Amino acid sequence: MTGPVLIFDSGVGGLSVANALRSHYPKVSMCYACDNAWLPYGLRDDDALAARIVAVCQAAVDACQASLLVVACNTASTLALDGLRQTLMIPVVGTVPAIKPAAFTSKTRHIGLLATTATVNRPYTQGLIDSFASDCLVTKVAADALVTEAEAWLAGTPLNATRIYQALQPLWQATQAIPALDTVVLGCTHFPLLKPMLTTLAPTPLAWVDSGDAIARRVGQIAKQLAFDASDGRCFTTAPANALIDGFARYGFRKPQQLLLPAVS
Repeated sequence: MTGPVLIFDSGVGGLSVANALRSHYPKVSMCYACDNAWLPYGLRDDDALAARIVAVCQAAVDACQASLLVVACNTASTLALDGLRQTLMIPVVGTVPAIKPAAFTSKTRHIGLLATTATVNRPYTQGLIDSFASDCLVTKVAADALVTEAEAWLAGTPLNATRIYQALQPLWQATQAIPALDTVVLGCTHFPLLKPMLTTLAPTPLAWVDSGDAIARRVGQIAKQLAFDASDGRCFTTAPANALIDGFARYGFRKPQQLLLPAVS
């Protein structure tokens, strides 16, 4: 591979995947693109969103001359992977909730799925549960407020522990059930950014499982030779993102440039 790995998300959640990728390959060349003009994706029409994702990713691939695309967004992965693979001439790695490893991890066979409303309700997600966690009790918790918290936190706003704690009440209650919940799937890439706070707030010790390491391993399997230039770090957004400059820098990315999308309304 001569070009960087491009990580795409609707917002800043993909930074958790970038962090995992860098932990496996410390000097890997990476770029980042987020479609912050259309955030949050869960409120959009599926057909329009699928077309939008392909157009934004094509523009980002062209802008940074990427050799591989990581779609670090569950919604984008379920809607647009086929379209991306048909359109782009580079490998594409998607993201799915880490239900399989969570089921493997759980001792009590009671796991939680913490995700956005869209991901919680998608048939694709239920299919993962049926395939890999059919012997588990699964407590689903839609926690869209955590996406807002993560976006605001990266822009410099302190996390609101009270709001986060209240949003996760169904999860905390499940830790008192019989059998007790002992493992939680962080089913949105924004959520690992909040893991220190989630660990602090949890009433009992829990195993938190996300897709970052699995994505990093998959990238390594597909790309037998990665490009290494840790100084790359180009960053692209679809709307101005000056408030995120310092946050992106914390994860090794430069001041975001705005993508030109002439064919996207």
